[in-house]
Amino acid sequence: MKIVYEVNGLSCDIDGRKILRDVSFTVGEGEYLSVIGPNGAGKTTLIKCMGRIMRGGTGTIKILGRPLAEYSSRELAKRVSYVPQADGRLFPFTVSEFVLMGRYPYLSPFTAVGPGDRKAAEKALETVGMGEFSHRPLNTLSGGERQKVFIAAALVQEAGIMLLDEPTTFLDPRHSGDIMGILYRLNRGSGATIVSVTHDINNAALYGHRVIALREGSVAYDGSPGGIMDSEVLSRVFGKEFLFTEHPQTGKRIVVPEAI
Repeated sequence: MKIVYEVNGLSCDIDGRKILRDVSFTVGEGEYLSVIGPNGAGKTTLIKCMGRIMRGGTGTIKILGRPLAEYSSRELAKRVSYVPQADGRLFPFTVSEFVLMGRYPYLSPFTAVGPGDRKAAEKALETVGMGEFSHRPLNTLSGGERQKVFIAAALVQEAGIMLLDEPTTFLDPRHSGDIMGILYRLNRGSGATIVSVTHDINNAALYGHRVIALREGSVAYDGSPGGIMDSEVLSRVFGKEFLFTEHPQTGKRIVVPEAI
């Protein structure tokens, strides 16, 4: 498998607090990697460092064998797209206008949006099931609908790697399922490389090829989705006991909530 991301010895402090501690791993082309861990484990910091949204720290990150620091902003945007955690912010744009902003790596300051760019935006919106919403203002959409638009804006960059920070946070079961289905199809059908931070252990086990678990800024587990569904492993990561059952459709082991 071709390696597209190499993270080696990554450490990061924020306001004097150690957030990441000597984190190392690789991501293969076409892989779906889920990053899990308790609050404060460093998941968001890691994904932001991988996308160069957060700079500093020590260690190295390479994309396709080239140091991340050597990429220009446009070059990086053609390789890697980023979908941030939903934070409720509203943007004064229509859906189409917002998605077309994702075409900036291919436009110069003096180049107008062309037919090819609009076609790419239409295709991205159709892929996430939002084609009929293209003229709607973003602030009239539900949280789940906006998240689909954010994914479309990432897709229109035509980058082979997608970084996502909690893509289903605050979403109801229907929209959460829609988002996971979109990501699954992008990965399995289109070959997109996906690195997704999630609090949902079951999503990590059901959709990903591999799971990395962070605890206190360090890698506590790096392995198969099946391997993470182990009482000892999850207890070490989250500091609590877990209950398990078998998924009725896939037969995979999943976590179930405790009764009170």
